[in-house]
Amino acid sequence: MYNGGAAGLTYWSPNVNIFRDPRWGRGQETPGEDPLVAGTYASSYVRGLQGNDGNRLKVAACCKHFTAYDLDNWNGTDRFHFNAKVTRQDRVDTFDVPFRMCVKEGKVASVMCSYNQVNGVPTCADPNLLKGTIRDQWRLNGYIVSDCDSVGVFFDNQHYTSTAEEAAADAIKAGLDLDCGPFLAVHTEDAVKKGLLTETDVDNALINTVSVQMRLGMFDGAPSSQSYGNLGPKDVCSPPHQQLALDAARQGIVLLENRHSTLPLSANRHRTVAVIGPNSDVNLTMIGNYAGVACGYVTPLEGIARYTAVIHQKGCDGVACPTEDSFGDAIAAARSADATVLVVGLDQSIEAETIDRDGLLLPGRQQDLVSKVAAASRGPTVLVLMSGGPIDVSFAKDDPRISAILWAGYPGQAGGAAIADVLFGTTNPGGRLPMTWYPQSYLSNLPMTTMAMRSTPSYPGRTYRFYAGPVVYPFGHGLSYSNFINKIIKAPTTVKVPLSGHHHHHHHHQSQSAASLSSKAIRVTHAKCQNLSVVIHVDVANKGDRDGSQTLLVFATPPASSGRWVPRKQLVAFEKVHLAAGTRRRVQVHIHVCKYLSVVDKSGARRISMGEHDIHIGDTKLTVLLQPET
Repeated sequence: MYNGGAAGLTYWSPNVNIFRDPRWGRGQETPGEDPLVAGTYASSYVRGLQGNDGNRLKVAACCKHFTAYDLDNWNGTDRFHFNAKVTRQDRVDTFDVPFRMCVKEGKVASVMCSYNQVNGVPTCADPNLLKGTIRDQWRLNGYIVSDCDSVGVFFDNQHYTSTAEEAAADAIKAGLDLDCGPFLAVHTEDAVKKGLLTETDVDNALINTVSVQMRLGMFDGAPSSQSYGNLGPKDVCSPPHQQLALDAARQGIVLLENRHSTLPLSANRHRTVAVIGPNSDVNLTMIGNYAGVACGYVTPLEGIARYTAVIHQKGCDGVACPTEDSFGDAIAAARSADATVLVVGLDQSIEAETIDRDGLLLPGRQQDLVSKVAAASRGPTVLVLMSGGPIDVSFAKDDPRISAILWAGYPGQAGGAAIADVLFGTTNPGGRLPMTWYPQSYLSNLPMTTMAMRSTPSYPGRTYRFYAGPVVYPFGHGLSYSNFINKIIKAPTTVKVPLSGHHHHHHHHQSQSAASLSSKAIRVTHAKCQNLSVVIHVDVANKGDRDGSQTLLVFATPPASSGRWVPRKQLVAFEKVHLAAGTRRRVQVHIHVCKYLSVVDKSGARRISMGEHDIHIGDTKLTVLLQPET
């Protein structure tokens, strides 16, 4: 990470794997559990990094880790040995979606294959995944790279081939262009000599890597004469960039609970605030993993101290919180202050690359610290959670002494300032949860190694799209200090789906009535998809006395007749609307029928179910009837 002056222009980011299991140590790197959110994030992130100068690249981004990679080390199974058994249906409608959008819509310059196997084949040696899907189906313009040492891993750890030369040949023939690590450098020439690989295979890999170097301007002479050649260290910590770090942290905070509108606090009424908890004065914890050197930190304690007088007691030395030795001082602080803010949660010792979590509860004695401090607190108690993955905080949700709960994620260098800005009402929170917060009981008899997304009578299913059981907080949950009202002004009741060609005329006997056709699910490839959208006009009003942002989350539920295997509901559009206090705005939501009102059948084919689709926007529901155009 610390390679100033010696770094290349290829950035192996973003991580867009689906946050399938709440225990995953790298879930913190991802945009969450929803494929549409992850894919939209992927393509936006990539366009931001790569610039918009046609085929020229500012830097080359990379969507990783392809595919079905979401286990690091759980219960004796690690990512270097794990064979993810995945149905084609789950791959097409969940795991691969962000990568497809990254390549097709983001035009990413690189995709990284993962350590794990998928259905018995290492991803970095699978021609169906690399050449077949990324290169031929999605038309990647760029290079495919291995995760670091993953070619060595499938030879040494997975014993996938009997010789190193075969491993090198398999990877390159599968479509791998670049090895992160020494393996191909050491073994490729011998693979050619043994006739396992042709020089043309090697040339093709070189064409894919060198052409990206060319698009980066590496063959164009002095960088100072190029568009981006004058960017340097002076541009990293500039005031606009530091402001952006603060804005990102503010936008990323989710208000989970706010009883009796306890928040925001007031510097006039709350003249002293007890700041307690193992994450109350952390800096490094806030930047999570895969981070460079921050420009400077504002910890939660420092942020709150900008507003009011503070009394600081950690209560536990670190997040492991093994003893109650220092609880007494924390309880005394809460007893004497006008308000109490507890900052608890996780860090890289609990969830990280190579470390998946055992459970979803707060570690060690943190829960006891929260409950005892809340019981003693003279004023309102606010719980701030710092973590990448979800935490089962049912105990706090059910404790009337805890007035408000915030989730800050790992909010970056300005995290403490952003937390304080939300606590004191300078910022009106508008973040939404990108993943389901499950109760600890969800994990009983649920191996992390079971990849299936869909539920069965004996299996709960995964993510809000397929899991129907109890939650602590649902996907998309998030409160505000304002009261927003959504009202649907205009929406179609029926949409005709035009069919292409004669695919639906196979059986010309009587049974093929209009009725049987309308209950069918039509293959997307048999519909005329272009410009086929459901357009909904929504009025969003801010009835509160503060400016704020409302995120419209639009979910669709396919017709009941579609069968057991379709999602319970799925996000089909999302839109953030900023509204001044007392104002309203009309928003047009476009739902692309073929992309988002379709489901993937067991064979991996995308189909549009004919019939009534329920569309939910907040508490408002409408029904749209899809019919084939006969």
